[in-house]
Amino acid sequence: MSKDYKYILFDLDGTLTDPKEGITKSFQYALKHFGIEEDLANLEKFIGPPLHDSFRDDYNFSEEEVEEAVTKFREYFAQNGIFENKIFSGVKEVLEYLHSNNKRILLATSKPTIFAEKILKHFEIDKYFEYIGGSNLDGSRSEKNEVINHVLEVCKVSSMEDVIMIGDRKYDVIGAKKIGVDSIGVLYGYGDLEELQEVNPTYIIKNIEELKNIL
Repeated sequence: MSKDYKYILFDLDGTLTDPKEGITKSFQYALKHFGIEEDLANLEKFIGPPLHDSFRDDYNFSEEEVEEAVTKFREYFAQNGIFENKIFSGVKEVLEYLHSNNKRILLATSKPTIFAEKILKHFEIDKYFEYIGGSNLDGSRSEKNEVINHVLEVCKVSSMEDVIMIGDRKYDVIGAKKIGVDSIGVLYGYGDLEELQEVNPTYIIKNIEELKNIL
């Protein structure tokens, strides 16, 4: 039996929208600047984690190189990649359902807030969200627990029992656990069953329609 959650936090990439083309092409563009050639298929693993971490951990970039890589990534993303994106089937219907049932819908993404706002507006789903929370352009507040904490503080949420975080990667679940809120891992995004089971979310679902049964 699921609880009656009042505050529904959504991740963006891989949960509400499929950003694969835009993100992988932005990564490819940034890496090419450093003379690194990568197939787009090899870059899918970077959908979800903080941008700075991916360049630092996977390519051993120095802090200076990380900043340069992020700048090149955003150079492509801001012009093209942001709209090389599509909304998952059923998302609008579920948001409408939650909204009509007086749930407070919030966004918690590691993507910079300015890009998240544009994406939600582009897909005409921004109207469902009470607050859109993301990272800062300088790379701060990019860890998922930091974003969740920021969103809950801004919205003056005091009872963690009323909150649930929905995302497709382990980072969403780990972030939720650090704050002390329940979580839903979705399997239609970029985290597989093994990844999600390792971090043990409160629920795991195969498709977005199953959210109705939990929420």
